[in-house]
Amino acid sequence: MDPSLAAARGTLAADMVFRNAEIFNPFDCSWEKADLAVCDGLVVGLGESYHGTAEQDLSGSRMVPGLVDAHVHIESSLLCPAEFARAVLPRGTTTVIADPHEIANVMGPEGIEYMLHEGRATPLDILVLLPSCVPATPADAGGAVLTADDLLPFVGRKGVIGLGEMMNVPGALAADAEVLRKIRLSEIRDGHAPSLSGKDLNAYILAGFQSDHETTTLPEAREKLRRGMYLFLREGSTERNLRDLAPAVTPCTACRCSLATDDRHADLLMAEGHIDDCIRKAVTAGVELELALRMATLSPCDRFRLTDRGALAPGRLADFCILGTGQEFTVEQTYKRGKPVRERPYRKPRGIRRPFVCTPPGPDRIRMTGSGEARVIGLAAGQITTRDLRFPVDDGGIPDTGRDILTAVVCDRYRDTGCGIGPVHGFRLQEGAIAGSVSHDAHNIVAVGAEDPSLLAAIRKVIALQGGLVAVSRDQETVLALPVAGLMSLEPCDRVAARLAELDRHVERLGGIPHAFMHLSFLALTVIPALRVTPRGLFDVAAGKDVPVFPGNSSRP
Repeated sequence: MDPSLAAARGTLAADMVFRNAEIFNPFDCSWEKADLAVCDGLVVGLGESYHGTAEQDLSGSRMVPGLVDAHVHIESSLLCPAEFARAVLPRGTTTVIADPHEIANVMGPEGIEYMLHEGRATPLDILVLLPSCVPATPADAGGAVLTADDLLPFVGRKGVIGLGEMMNVPGALAADAEVLRKIRLSEIRDGHAPSLSGKDLNAYILAGFQSDHETTTLPEAREKLRRGMYLFLREGSTERNLRDLAPAVTPCTACRCSLATDDRHADLLMAEGHIDDCIRKAVTAGVELELALRMATLSPCDRFRLTDRGALAPGRLADFCILGTGQEFTVEQTYKRGKPVRERPYRKPRGIRRPFVCTPPGPDRIRMTGSGEARVIGLAAGQITTRDLRFPVDDGGIPDTGRDILTAVVCDRYRDTGCGIGPVHGFRLQEGAIAGSVSHDAHNIVAVGAEDPSLLAAIRKVIALQGGLVAVSRDQETVLALPVAGLMSLEPCDRVAARLAELDRHVERLGGIPHAFMHLSFLALTVIPALRVTPRGLFDVAAGKDVPVFPGNSSRP
Protein backbone atom coordinates (compact mmCIF):
# COMPACT_ATOMS: atom_id res chain seq x y z
CA MET A 1 0.00 0.00 0.00
CA ASP A 2 1.11 3.53 -0.72
CA PRO A 3 2.69 4.90 2.54
CA SER A 4 0.60 8.08 2.33
CA LEU A 5 -2.62 6.08 2.00
CA ALA A 6 -1.57 3.88 4.90
CA ALA A 7 -0.80 6.97 6.99
CA ALA A 8 -4.18 8.48 6.02
CA ARG A 9 -5.91 5.30 7.22
CA GLY A 10 -3.89 5.31 10.42
CA THR A 11 -2.18 1.96 9.77
CA LEU A 12 1.24 3.58 9.33
CA ALA A 13 2.89 6.40 11.21
CA ALA A 14 2.78 9.77 9.49
CA ASP A 15 5.95 11.82 9.20
CA MET A 16 4.51 14.44 11.54
CA VAL A 17 1.33 14.82 13.56
CA PHE A 18 0.22 18.15 14.96
CA ARG A 19 -2.02 17.37 17.92
CA ASN A 20 -4.79 19.36 19.56
CA ALA A 21 -5.18 22.08 16.95
CA GLU A 22 -8.23 24.18 16.21
CA ILE A 23 -8.13 24.10 12.41
CA PHE A 24 -9.88 26.54 10.11
CA ASN A 25 -11.76 24.87 7.26
CA PRO A 26 -12.30 27.32 4.36
CA PHE A 27 -14.70 24.95 2.59
CA ASP A 28 -17.44 25.72 5.09
CA CYS A 29 -15.76 28.50 7.12
CA SER A 30 -15.83 26.43 10.29
CA TRP A 31 -13.30 25.56 12.98
CA GLU A 32 -12.52 21.91 13.77
CA LYS A 33 -10.68 20.55 16.79
CA ALA A 34 -8.48 17.81 15.39
CA ASP A 35 -5.03 16.39 14.84
CA LEU A 36 -3.32 17.01 11.51
CA ALA A 37 -1.19 14.26 9.93
CA VAL A 38 1.50 15.12 7.36
CA CYS A 39 3.55 12.93 4.99
CA ASP A 40 6.02 14.16 2.39
CA GLY A 41 4.85 17.73 2.90
CA LEU A 42 1.19 16.90 2.22
CA VAL A 43 -1.78 16.67 4.54
CA VAL A 44 -2.86 13.04 4.68
CA GLY A 45 -5.54 13.24 7.34
CA LEU A 46 -7.42 15.15 10.01
CA GLY A 47 -9.10 13.61 13.01
CA GLU A 48 -8.14 11.77 16.16
CA SER A 49 -5.77 8.93 17.01
CA TYR A 50 -3.22 9.64 14.30
CA HIS A 51 0.34 8.83 15.29
CA GLY A 52 3.54 10.11 13.77
CA THR A 53 7.26 9.57 13.71
CA ALA A 54 7.36 13.06 15.22
CA GLU A 55 4.54 14.85 17.03
CA GLN A 56 3.84 18.36 18.24
CA ASP A 57 1.14 19.29 20.74
CA LEU A 58 -0.40 22.66 19.81
CA SER A 59 -2.49 22.82 23.00
CA GLY A 60 -5.58 24.17 21.27
CA SER A 61 -3.82 26.83 19.15
CA ARG A 62 -5.61 27.99 16.04
CA MET A 63 -4.26 26.75 12.70
CA VAL A 64 -5.14 28.29 9.33
CA PRO A 65 -3.98 27.40 5.80
CA GLY A 66 -1.04 29.37 4.42
CA LEU A 67 -2.03 32.85 3.26
CA VAL A 68 -2.11 33.71 -0.45
CA ASP A 69 -1.66 37.10 -2.13
CA ALA A 70 -3.84 37.05 -5.24
CA HIS A 71 -2.02 39.86 -7.04
CA VAL A 72 1.35 41.41 -6.30
CA HIS A 73 4.26 43.06 -8.09
CA ILE A 74 7.25 42.02 -6.01
CA GLU A 75 9.34 44.75 -7.61
CA SER A 76 7.05 47.36 -6.00
CA SER A 77 8.27 46.30 -2.56
CA LEU A 78 11.73 47.56 -3.72
CA LEU A 79 13.04 44.17 -2.56
CA CYS A 80 14.51 41.31 -4.56
CA PRO A 81 12.39 38.12 -4.42
CA ALA A 82 14.32 36.39 -1.62
CA GLU A 83 14.20 39.50 0.57
CA PHE A 84 10.50 39.98 -0.19
CA ALA A 85 10.02 36.40 0.97
CA ARG A 86 11.97 37.06 4.18
CA ALA A 87 9.55 39.91 4.89
CA VAL A 88 6.28 38.05 4.22
CA LEU A 89 6.87 34.43 5.23
CA PRO A 90 6.92 35.19 8.99
CA ARG A 91 3.56 36.95 8.46
CA GLY A 92 1.96 33.72 7.26
CA THR A 93 2.15 34.19 3.50
CA THR A 94 3.18 30.96 1.77
CA THR A 95 2.12 31.66 -1.85
CA VAL A 96 1.98 34.81 -3.98
CA ILE A 97 0.61 35.30 -7.49
CA ALA A 98 3.18 37.67 -8.97
CA ASP A 99 3.11 39.62 -12.22
CA PRO A 100 6.69 40.71 -13.06
CA HIS A 101 5.58 43.34 -15.55
CA GLU A 102 7.57 46.05 -13.77
CA ILE A 103 10.95 44.51 -14.50
CA ALA A 104 9.68 43.23 -17.86
CA ASN A 105 9.00 46.83 -18.91
CA VAL A 106 12.65 47.60 -18.16
CA MET A 107 14.46 44.41 -19.19
CA GLY A 108 12.05 42.40 -21.37
CA PRO A 109 12.36 38.56 -21.25
CA GLU A 110 15.62 38.88 -19.30
CA GLY A 111 13.66 40.50 -16.48
CA ILE A 112 11.13 37.65 -16.35
CA GLU A 113 13.97 35.13 -16.29
CA TYR A 114 15.57 37.04 -13.43
CA MET A 115 12.40 36.90 -11.30
CA LEU A 116 11.87 33.20 -12.00
CA HIS A 117 15.48 32.40 -11.11
CA GLU A 118 15.57 34.51 -7.96
CA GLY A 119 12.18 33.18 -6.89
CA ARG A 120 13.59 29.67 -6.66
CA ALA A 121 15.97 30.79 -3.89
CA THR A 122 13.20 30.98 -1.27
CA PRO A 123 10.66 28.65 0.37
CA LEU A 124 7.91 31.11 -0.63
CA ASP A 125 5.97 29.85 -3.64
CA ILE A 126 6.14 32.65 -6.22
CA LEU A 127 3.72 31.74 -9.02
CA VAL A 128 4.04 33.94 -12.07
CA LEU A 129 1.55 35.46 -14.47
CA LEU A 130 3.19 36.49 -17.74
CA PRO A 131 3.11 40.27 -18.36
CA SER A 132 0.47 40.90 -21.03
CA CYS A 133 1.07 44.62 -21.57
CA VAL A 134 4.68 45.60 -22.12
CA PRO A 135 4.43 48.51 -22.74
CA ALA A 136 1.26 49.33 -20.83
CA THR A 137 -0.26 51.04 -23.89
CA PRO A 138 0.94 51.25 -27.51
CA ALA A 139 1.75 54.94 -26.93
CA ASP A 140 4.07 54.28 -24.01
CA ALA A 141 7.79 53.86 -24.57
CA GLY A 142 9.62 51.83 -21.96
CA GLY A 143 12.62 49.56 -22.15
CA ALA A 144 10.98 46.64 -23.95
CA VAL A 145 8.11 45.41 -26.10
CA LEU A 146 6.78 41.90 -25.42
CA THR A 147 4.66 40.17 -28.05
CA ALA A 148 2.84 36.87 -27.75
CA ASP A 149 5.80 35.28 -29.52
CA ASP A 150 8.14 36.67 -26.84
CA LEU A 151 5.96 35.21 -24.07
CA LEU A 152 5.42 31.81 -25.69
CA PRO A 153 8.73 30.27 -24.48
CA PHE A 154 7.63 30.87 -20.87
CA VAL A 155 4.30 29.06 -21.27
CA GLY A 156 4.39 25.75 -19.42
CA ARG A 157 7.50 26.65 -17.43
CA LYS A 158 7.48 25.58 -13.80
CA GLY A 159 5.90 28.32 -11.71
CA VAL A 160 4.20 30.07 -14.67
CA ILE A 161 0.43 29.73 -14.28
CA GLY A 162 -1.27 32.24 -16.59
CA LEU A 163 -1.47 35.60 -18.32
CA GLY A 164 -1.06 38.78 -16.29
CA GLU A 165 -3.35 41.78 -16.07
CA MET A 166 -4.62 43.02 -19.41
CA MET A 167 -4.34 46.80 -19.17
CA ASN A 168 -4.96 47.36 -22.87
CA VAL A 169 -8.72 47.57 -22.41
CA PRO A 170 -9.30 49.34 -25.76
CA GLY A 171 -7.34 46.59 -27.52
CA ALA A 172 -9.32 43.89 -25.76
CA LEU A 173 -12.65 45.52 -26.66
CA ALA A 174 -11.59 46.01 -30.28
CA ALA A 175 -10.36 42.40 -30.62
CA ASP A 176 -6.85 43.60 -31.45
CA ALA A 177 -4.97 40.79 -33.17
CA GLU A 178 -1.99 40.87 -30.79
CA VAL A 179 -4.26 40.90 -27.72
CA LEU A 180 -6.07 37.85 -29.13
CA ARG A 181 -2.77 36.03 -29.60
CA LYS A 182 -1.88 36.71 -25.95
CA ILE A 183 -5.31 35.52 -24.79
CA ARG A 184 -4.65 32.18 -26.48
CA LEU A 185 -1.50 31.64 -24.41
CA SER A 186 -3.41 30.58 -21.29
CA GLU A 187 -6.86 29.77 -19.97
CA ILE A 188 -6.06 31.81 -16.84
CA ARG A 189 -6.17 35.52 -17.68
CA ASP A 190 -5.97 38.33 -15.17
CA GLY A 191 -7.91 41.54 -15.78
CA HIS A 192 -7.36 45.23 -15.20
CA ALA A 193 -10.61 47.15 -15.60
CA PRO A 194 -10.77 50.39 -13.60
CA SER A 195 -14.26 51.96 -13.74
CA LEU A 196 -15.33 49.62 -16.57
CA SER A 197 -19.10 49.12 -16.54
CA GLY A 198 -22.13 48.22 -18.61
CA LYS A 199 -21.67 46.91 -22.13
CA ASP A 200 -17.94 47.51 -22.19
CA LEU A 201 -17.56 45.41 -19.03
CA ASN A 202 -19.64 42.67 -20.66
CA ALA A 203 -17.39 42.76 -23.71
CA TYR A 204 -14.20 42.72 -21.62
CA ILE A 205 -15.39 39.62 -19.76
CA LEU A 206 -16.52 38.00 -23.02
CA ALA A 207 -13.02 38.59 -24.41
CA GLY A 208 -11.77 36.26 -21.69
CA PHE A 209 -10.64 38.31 -18.69
CA GLN A 210 -11.71 36.80 -15.42
CA SER A 211 -10.61 38.92 -12.46
CA ASP A 212 -10.05 42.53 -11.44
CA HIS A 213 -7.99 44.28 -8.77
CA GLU A 214 -8.61 47.89 -9.89
CA THR A 215 -12.11 48.21 -8.45
CA THR A 216 -12.47 51.21 -6.14
CA THR A 217 -16.22 51.63 -5.46
CA LEU A 218 -18.89 49.35 -4.00
CA PRO A 219 -21.32 49.60 -6.98
CA GLU A 220 -18.44 48.73 -9.32
CA ALA A 221 -17.53 45.72 -7.14
CA ARG A 222 -21.06 44.42 -7.06
CA GLU A 223 -21.50 44.79 -10.81
CA LYS A 224 -18.31 42.87 -11.54
CA LEU A 225 -19.29 40.10 -9.13
CA ARG A 226 -22.75 39.83 -10.70
CA ARG A 227 -21.17 39.51 -14.13
CA GLY A 228 -19.03 36.61 -12.98
CA MET A 229 -15.64 38.24 -12.35
CA TYR A 230 -13.36 37.34 -9.50
CA LEU A 231 -12.78 40.39 -7.31
CA PHE A 232 -9.48 41.15 -5.58
CA LEU A 233 -9.83 43.55 -2.65
CA ARG A 234 -6.60 45.51 -2.72
CA GLU A 235 -4.72 47.13 0.14
CA GLY A 236 -1.33 48.46 -0.91
CA SER A 237 0.73 51.44 0.19
CA THR A 238 -1.43 53.95 -1.67
CA GLU A 239 -4.14 51.75 -3.22
CA ARG A 240 -6.34 51.38 -0.16
CA ASN A 241 -9.62 49.95 -1.41
CA LEU A 242 -10.43 47.32 1.19
CA ARG A 243 -12.67 49.40 3.46
CA ASP A 244 -14.80 50.69 0.59
CA LEU A 245 -15.24 47.24 -0.97
CA ALA A 246 -15.71 45.22 2.23
CA PRO A 247 -19.57 45.36 2.12
CA ALA A 248 -19.43 43.42 -1.16
CA VAL A 249 -18.15 40.39 0.77
CA THR A 250 -20.97 38.09 1.89
CA PRO A 251 -21.24 34.35 2.57
CA CYS A 252 -22.37 34.05 -1.06
CA THR A 253 -19.59 36.13 -2.63
CA ALA A 254 -16.56 35.27 -0.47
CA CYS A 255 -15.73 32.37 -2.77
CA ARG A 256 -15.26 34.92 -5.60
CA CYS A 257 -13.31 37.45 -3.51
CA SER A 258 -9.61 37.43 -2.62
CA LEU A 259 -7.15 39.70 -0.85
CA ALA A 260 -4.26 41.37 -2.69
CA THR A 261 -1.56 43.92 -1.97
CA ASP A 262 -0.55 44.82 -5.56
CA ASP A 263 2.06 47.49 -4.65
CA ARG A 264 3.34 47.61 -1.07
CA HIS A 265 6.67 49.13 -0.10
CA ALA A 266 9.08 47.30 2.19
CA ASP A 267 8.48 49.69 5.09
CA LEU A 268 4.77 48.87 5.20
CA LEU A 269 5.49 45.13 4.87
CA MET A 270 7.84 45.29 7.84
CA ALA A 271 5.73 47.60 10.00
CA GLU A 272 2.15 46.48 9.32
CA GLY A 273 2.43 43.19 7.48
CA HIS A 274 1.22 41.59 4.30
CA ILE A 275 -1.96 39.52 3.82
CA ASP A 276 -2.18 39.23 7.61
CA ASP A 277 -2.59 43.01 7.66
CA CYS A 278 -5.30 42.76 4.98
CA ILE A 279 -7.17 40.24 7.15
CA ARG A 280 -7.05 42.55 10.17
CA LYS A 281 -8.23 45.51 8.09
CA ALA A 282 -11.04 43.46 6.55
CA VAL A 283 -12.29 42.47 10.00
CA THR A 284 -12.09 46.08 11.16
CA ALA A 285 -14.15 47.03 8.09
CA GLY A 286 -16.91 44.61 9.13
CA VAL A 287 -16.00 41.38 7.34
CA GLU A 288 -16.42 38.27 9.48
CA LEU A 289 -13.05 36.73 10.35
CA GLU A 290 -13.99 33.43 8.74
CA LEU A 291 -14.89 35.13 5.45
CA ALA A 292 -11.67 37.13 5.55
CA LEU A 293 -9.72 33.89 6.07
CA ARG A 294 -11.59 32.31 3.16
CA MET A 295 -10.50 35.22 0.94
CA ALA A 296 -6.89 34.80 2.07
CA THR A 297 -6.67 31.05 1.48
CA LEU A 298 -9.04 28.97 -0.64
CA SER A 299 -10.64 31.74 -2.73
CA PRO A 300 -7.46 32.78 -4.61
CA CYS A 301 -6.50 29.12 -5.04
CA ASP A 302 -9.89 28.35 -6.57
CA ARG A 303 -9.58 31.35 -8.87
CA PHE A 304 -6.13 30.25 -10.14
CA ARG A 305 -7.03 26.53 -10.16
CA LEU A 306 -4.45 25.70 -7.52
CA THR A 307 -6.03 22.52 -6.21
CA ASP A 308 -2.91 21.55 -4.27
CA ARG A 309 -3.24 24.28 -1.60
CA GLY A 310 -5.61 26.76 0.03
CA ALA A 311 -7.04 24.36 2.61
CA LEU A 312 -5.80 21.81 5.11
CA ALA A 313 -7.37 18.77 3.51
CA PRO A 314 -6.09 15.36 2.35
CA GLY A 315 -3.74 15.66 -0.61
CA ARG A 316 -3.07 19.40 -0.21
CA LEU A 317 0.18 21.05 0.79
CA ALA A 318 0.79 21.26 4.51
CA ASP A 319 1.24 25.04 4.34
CA PHE A 320 -0.24 26.67 7.42
CA CYS A 321 0.11 29.23 10.18
CA ILE A 322 -0.20 28.89 13.91
CA LEU A 323 -1.95 31.94 15.32
CA GLY A 324 -1.21 33.81 18.48
CA THR A 325 -3.66 34.01 21.34
CA GLY A 326 -6.16 36.84 21.59
CA GLN A 327 -8.84 38.18 19.31
CA GLU A 328 -6.64 40.01 16.79
CA PHE A 329 -5.31 37.96 13.89
CA THR A 330 -1.57 37.50 14.43
CA VAL A 331 0.73 34.81 13.05
CA GLU A 332 3.01 33.15 15.60
CA GLN A 333 4.66 30.57 13.31
CA THR A 334 4.51 29.75 9.61
CA TYR A 335 4.89 26.20 8.30
CA LYS A 336 5.79 25.29 4.72
CA ARG A 337 5.13 21.70 3.64
CA GLY A 338 4.80 20.71 7.27
CA LYS A 339 8.08 22.24 8.42
CA PRO A 340 8.50 25.47 10.39
CA VAL A 341 9.84 28.42 8.42
CA ARG A 342 13.02 29.52 10.16
CA GLU A 343 14.67 32.90 9.83
CA ARG A 344 17.12 32.73 6.96
CA PRO A 345 20.28 34.84 6.95
CA TYR A 346 20.56 37.58 4.39
CA ARG A 347 22.37 36.60 1.21
CA LYS A 348 23.14 39.30 -1.32
CA PRO A 349 20.98 38.74 -4.41
CA ARG A 350 22.29 38.63 -7.94
CA GLY A 351 21.95 41.98 -9.70
CA ILE A 352 20.67 42.94 -13.14
CA ARG A 353 21.11 46.37 -14.74
CA ARG A 354 19.78 48.50 -17.56
CA PRO A 355 21.95 51.59 -18.12
CA PHE A 356 20.37 55.03 -17.95
CA VAL A 357 21.20 56.93 -21.14
CA CYS A 358 19.29 60.17 -20.57
CA THR A 359 20.87 63.58 -20.11
CA PRO A 360 19.60 65.71 -17.19
CA PRO A 361 17.28 68.48 -18.42
CA GLY A 362 18.29 72.12 -18.14
CA PRO A 363 16.32 74.83 -16.32
CA ASP A 364 14.55 76.01 -19.47
CA ARG A 365 13.23 72.52 -20.23
CA ILE A 366 11.27 72.17 -17.00
CA ARG A 367 9.83 75.69 -16.92
CA MET A 368 6.06 75.80 -17.53
CA THR A 369 5.01 78.74 -19.69
CA GLY A 370 1.54 79.97 -20.49
CA SER A 371 -1.40 81.67 -18.81
CA GLY A 372 -5.04 80.90 -18.27
CA GLU A 373 -6.91 77.91 -16.93
CA ALA A 374 -4.42 75.08 -16.41
CA ARG A 375 -5.23 71.38 -16.29
CA VAL A 376 -3.63 70.02 -13.14
CA ILE A 377 -3.14 66.42 -12.02
CA GLY A 378 -4.89 66.00 -8.66
CA LEU A 379 -3.79 63.24 -6.28
CA ALA A 380 -6.55 61.25 -4.57
CA ALA A 381 -5.96 60.14 -0.98
CA GLY A 382 -5.72 56.35 -0.65
CA GLN A 383 -6.07 55.84 -4.42
CA ILE A 384 -3.85 55.67 -7.47
CA THR A 385 -6.54 57.33 -9.57
CA THR A 386 -6.08 61.07 -10.12
CA ARG A 387 -8.46 63.97 -10.70
CA ASP A 388 -8.55 66.39 -13.60
CA LEU A 389 -8.35 69.73 -11.77
CA ARG A 390 -8.44 73.27 -13.18
CA PHE A 391 -6.62 76.29 -11.73
CA PRO A 392 -6.12 79.82 -13.08
CA VAL A 393 -2.38 80.33 -13.57
CA ASP A 394 -0.29 83.32 -14.62
CA ASP A 395 2.73 82.89 -16.88
CA GLY A 396 5.61 81.49 -14.83
CA GLY A 397 3.30 80.84 -11.87
CA ILE A 398 4.21 77.17 -11.41
CA PRO A 399 5.48 75.95 -8.98
CA ASP A 400 2.98 77.62 -6.63
CA THR A 401 3.46 76.21 -3.12
CA GLY A 402 0.71 78.44 -1.73
CA ARG A 403 -1.89 76.55 -3.77
CA ASP A 404 0.09 73.29 -3.79
CA ILE A 405 0.63 73.31 -7.56
CA LEU A 406 4.04 71.77 -8.18
CA THR A 407 6.04 70.83 -11.27
CA ALA A 408 6.07 67.17 -12.30
CA VAL A 409 8.77 65.97 -14.70
CA VAL A 410 9.15 62.61 -16.49
CA CYS A 411 12.45 61.90 -18.28
CA ASP A 412 12.85 59.03 -20.75
CA ARG A 413 15.60 56.92 -19.17
CA TYR A 414 16.06 54.64 -22.19
CA ARG A 415 16.52 57.25 -24.92
CA ASP A 416 18.08 60.68 -24.71
CA THR A 417 14.93 62.36 -26.02
CA GLY A 418 14.23 64.87 -23.25
CA CYS A 419 11.38 65.10 -20.81
CA GLY A 420 7.71 66.00 -20.38
CA ILE A 421 6.27 68.31 -17.74
CA GLY A 422 2.91 68.94 -16.11
CA PRO A 423 1.44 70.52 -12.97
CA VAL A 424 0.38 68.38 -10.01
CA HIS A 425 -1.66 69.12 -6.88
CA GLY A 426 -1.57 67.08 -3.68
CA PHE A 427 2.08 66.45 -2.75
CA ARG A 428 2.15 69.56 -0.50
CA LEU A 429 5.93 70.09 -0.73
CA GLN A 430 6.86 73.55 0.49
CA GLU A 431 10.47 73.26 -0.61
CA GLY A 432 12.83 70.77 -2.22
CA ALA A 433 11.99 67.91 -4.57
CA ILE A 434 11.65 64.14 -4.81
CA ALA A 435 12.54 61.87 -7.72
CA GLY A 436 12.72 58.18 -8.53
CA SER A 437 13.25 55.54 -11.18
CA VAL A 438 10.18 53.60 -10.05
CA SER A 439 7.48 54.96 -12.36
CA HIS A 440 4.76 52.52 -13.38
CA ASP A 441 4.79 51.03 -15.89
CA ALA A 442 7.57 52.25 -18.21
CA HIS A 443 9.78 53.16 -15.23
CA ASN A 444 11.20 56.35 -16.59
CA ILE A 445 12.55 58.95 -14.16
CA VAL A 446 9.73 60.83 -12.43
CA ALA A 447 10.17 63.88 -10.20
CA VAL A 448 8.07 66.49 -8.39
CA GLY A 449 9.45 69.70 -6.98
CA ALA A 450 8.60 72.94 -5.25
CA GLU A 451 11.65 74.68 -6.69
CA ASP A 452 13.50 74.12 -9.94
CA PRO A 453 17.11 73.84 -8.62
CA SER A 454 16.14 71.03 -6.23
CA LEU A 455 14.07 69.35 -8.93
CA LEU A 456 17.02 69.28 -11.33
CA ALA A 457 19.37 68.11 -8.57
CA ALA A 458 17.05 65.21 -7.70
CA ILE A 459 16.87 64.07 -11.34
CA ARG A 460 20.65 64.26 -11.68
CA LYS A 461 21.08 62.13 -8.56
CA VAL A 462 18.76 59.37 -9.84
CA ILE A 463 20.78 59.24 -13.07
CA ALA A 464 24.08 59.19 -11.13
CA LEU A 465 22.80 56.31 -9.00
CA GLN A 466 21.57 54.47 -12.11
CA GLY A 467 18.30 54.00 -10.27
CA GLY A 468 16.92 54.99 -6.90
CA LEU A 469 14.64 57.18 -4.81
CA VAL A 470 15.88 60.64 -3.85
CA ALA A 471 14.69 63.50 -1.63
CA VAL A 472 16.55 66.79 -2.04
CA SER A 473 16.41 70.08 -0.16
CA ARG A 474 18.81 72.99 0.01
CA ASP A 475 20.85 71.49 2.83
CA GLN A 476 20.18 67.75 2.68
CA GLU A 477 20.01 64.77 0.33
CA THR A 478 18.51 61.36 1.22
CA VAL A 479 18.77 58.41 -1.16
CA LEU A 480 17.82 54.76 -1.55
CA ALA A 481 19.84 53.17 -4.35
CA LEU A 482 17.92 50.71 -6.56
CA PRO A 483 20.60 49.12 -8.70
CA VAL A 484 18.50 46.12 -9.78
CA ALA A 485 16.95 47.40 -13.02
CA GLY A 486 16.35 50.74 -11.26
CA LEU A 487 13.54 49.01 -9.31
CA MET A 488 14.94 46.94 -6.47
CA SER A 489 17.59 47.18 -3.79
CA LEU A 490 20.31 44.63 -3.10
CA GLU A 491 20.06 45.39 0.63
CA PRO A 492 18.29 43.36 3.35
CA CYS A 493 14.59 44.03 3.84
CA ASP A 494 15.04 45.71 7.23
CA ARG A 495 17.67 48.08 5.86
CA VAL A 496 15.48 49.01 2.89
CA ALA A 497 12.59 49.68 5.26
CA ALA A 498 14.82 51.87 7.42
CA ARG A 499 16.02 53.85 4.42
CA LEU A 500 12.43 54.35 3.25
CA ALA A 501 11.63 55.69 6.71
CA GLU A 502 14.48 58.19 6.35
CA LEU A 503 13.12 59.29 2.98
CA ASP A 504 9.64 59.69 4.45
CA ARG A 505 10.99 61.81 7.32
CA HIS A 506 12.84 64.00 4.85
CA VAL A 507 9.66 64.45 2.79
CA GLU A 508 7.74 65.28 5.96
CA ARG A 509 10.25 68.01 6.75
CA LEU A 510 9.66 69.40 3.27
CA GLY A 511 5.93 69.55 4.07
CA GLY A 512 5.06 66.55 1.89
CA ILE A 513 2.41 63.86 2.26
CA PRO A 514 2.87 60.31 3.64
CA HIS A 515 3.82 57.63 1.10
CA ALA A 516 4.88 60.36 -1.31
CA PHE A 517 7.16 58.06 -3.27
CA MET A 518 4.41 55.54 -3.95
CA HIS A 519 2.15 58.36 -5.19
CA LEU A 520 5.08 59.61 -7.27
CA SER A 521 5.52 56.19 -8.86
CA PHE A 522 2.00 56.28 -10.33
CA LEU A 523 2.10 59.77 -11.86
CA ALA A 524 3.02 58.40 -15.29
CA LEU A 525 0.69 55.36 -15.31
CA THR A 526 -1.40 55.94 -18.43
CA VAL A 527 -3.90 53.10 -17.82
CA ILE A 528 -5.45 54.59 -14.66
CA PRO A 529 -7.72 57.68 -14.89
CA ALA A 530 -7.65 60.62 -15.12
CA LEU A 531 -4.58 62.80 -15.87
CA ARG A 532 -0.96 61.64 -16.08
CA VAL A 533 2.39 62.99 -17.19
CA THR A 534 4.72 61.17 -19.60
CA PRO A 535 7.98 62.04 -21.38
CA ARG A 536 5.72 63.72 -23.96
CA GLY A 537 3.85 65.87 -21.41
CA LEU A 538 0.31 65.82 -19.98
CA PHE A 539 -1.83 62.78 -20.89
CA ASP A 540 -5.63 62.42 -20.65
CA VAL A 541 -6.39 58.75 -19.93
CA ALA A 542 -10.08 58.90 -20.88
CA ALA A 543 -9.33 60.58 -24.19
CA GLY A 544 -6.28 58.39 -24.73
CA LYS A 545 -4.12 61.26 -25.97
CA ASP A 546 -1.60 63.93 -25.03
CA VAL A 547 -3.21 67.23 -24.06
CA PRO A 548 -1.94 70.78 -23.39
CA VAL A 549 -1.60 72.14 -19.87
CA PHE A 550 -3.40 75.29 -21.03
CA PRO A 551 -6.32 74.16 -23.23
CA GLY A 552 -6.80 77.71 -24.52
CA ASN A 553 -3.24 77.84 -25.91
CA SER A 554 -2.25 76.29 -29.21
CA SER A 555 1.18 75.23 -27.92
CA ARG A 556 1.83 72.70 -25.16
CA PRO A 557 4.75 72.80 -22.70
